[in-house]
Amino acid sequence: MAKCDVCGKGVAFGKQYSHSHIRTNRTWKPNTQSVRVIWQGRAQKLNVCTRCLRSGKVQRAI
Repeated sequence: MAKCDVCGKGVAFGKQYSHSHIRTNRTWKPNTQSVRVIWQGRAQKLNVCTRCLRSGKVQRAI
């Protein structure tokens, strides 16, 4: 579910390093919100990341 339907931003993987330099796997999930937007000429409910909402890539449906 953590995938933006507008820009395609998804989960990123990497390592988390502790103070003693023990490495563990971790993920970074994008902040996605389920909002009603006008997409391709009609109102739809999409998972949109907050960066797309803030930058105005989508228009909210009222």
